[in-house]
Amino acid sequence: MVQLITGGSGSGKSAYAEGEIVGYRKQLKDGGGLFYPFLYVATMIPYGREAEEKIRRHKEQRMEAGFFTLERYTELSGLEIPPNAGILLECVSNLTANELYERDQNSKEAFEAVVSGIRSLSGRTKHLVIVTNEVHSDINGYSRETEEYRRLLGRINCALARMADKVTEVVYGIPVVYKDEKRDGRTFVEQL
Repeated sequence: MVQLITGGSGSGKSAYAEGEIVGYRKQLKDGGGLFYPFLYVATMIPYGREAEEKIRRHKEQRMEAGFFTLERYTELSGLEIPPNAGILLECVSNLTANELYERDQNSKEAFEAVVSGIRSLSGRTKHLVIVTNEVHSDINGYSRETEEYRRLLGRINCALARMADKVTEVVYGIPVVYKDEKRDGRTFVEQL
């Protein structure tokens, strides 16, 4: 199962994503299945004291929720994954920027690195929850470099939505499901 969760900044998408994978863990325990840890693949590079503090806080919160955190900023395809029951990847926006700028790749190379890396993760777990950002609802008029990044992230998000079994946008803390191939074997829009 691959689940893509998107939303704007501060929309509640991260909390929703964690809730989804924790709910999956409960299903496994209730079903008497073998318990493996849940992995949290974090992609934010710690630039500066504020980012380091945020990362430290998030690691503590994740540990309390039963996640083992793996920091990985680029090249997901090469990530060694221990046996696991599920992976939460946060977030595609950081991963895309890291592939594009930290590795000094062009848009095509960064696209391939991100999408193939996520496809690799999905092949090594039973449940992959991917968090990304909706950046096209913003104002326009950014620099050429920022516009290139926004277009690239949009293309990546479209590719991930095609790959995903379920796509949810979180708006003001409210999940809106746009695609769910597990329900009736077809895509549907859930009415709130």
